[in-house]
Amino acid sequence: MERNFFSWIVYILENYGTWFLRGTGTTLLISFLGTLVGFLIGLGICTVKTAPQPHNKLKMVLMKIVNIIFSCYVEIFRGTPMMVQSIVIYFGMQEFIGINFSPTVAGIIIVSINTGAYMVEVVRGGIQSVDLGQMEAARSIGMTHWQAMFYIILPQAIRNILPATCNELIINIKDTSVLNVISVTELFFVTKSIRGAIYRTYETFIVVAVIYLVLTLTVTRLVKYIEKRMDGQEEFEAAPSTIPFK
Repeated sequence: MERNFFSWIVYILENYGTWFLRGTGTTLLISFLGTLVGFLIGLGICTVKTAPQPHNKLKMVLMKIVNIIFSCYVEIFRGTPMMVQSIVIYFGMQEFIGINFSPTVAGIIIVSINTGAYMVEVVRGGIQSVDLGQMEAARSIGMTHWQAMFYIILPQAIRNILPATCNELIINIKDTSVLNVISVTELFFVTKSIRGAIYRTYETFIVVAVIYLVLTLTVTRLVKYIEKRMDGQEEFEAAPSTIPFK
């Protein structure tokens, strides 16, 4: 008996459901780790770039060289597609350095480096949203630049950085599909394999579209919940004073 659209969907889920689960797991692993490491890269670069100019001439020259390297990194990885970066990095490491990572590890490295280039601007915007007087007040009480950044500025900037970081995570969940060019067995790669096995393109990609939609909506709702918790209560009641009055 010839199957209709819905019977094909049921057939795909019954016979290839575990394939989709494995692909989803790989996609989430690469996306979350890539976003986390990319955030740390952006945080580190922004912290260095916002450091005050040293008075020592040698340190000043080194700081300029480091800033030029960071700027080149950001421009290169923001100006080229991730698919091209994947091929160049994965096969380039094998060809010129002799390092042969597994496709999944290479995928995490590629997504991390790519995300870091975008997170530099995200973190910079979050830092600049904090009033400049906060840094001046911290420095006036003897804190170093690094202490002021990590204890005063960044805790306040995180609230403004979080939405853009969530957006990067959602982008990474979808953009991991380009990693199939280096044979990473993520969700899109698995979908193509299923399509090749049963020759049903439309139904197979409808299933994967729903999976991607569920993943992105879940992440969005989770981040909105975290933002709401970070905002705290809308109304506060003053605690009764414990100081005795005469």
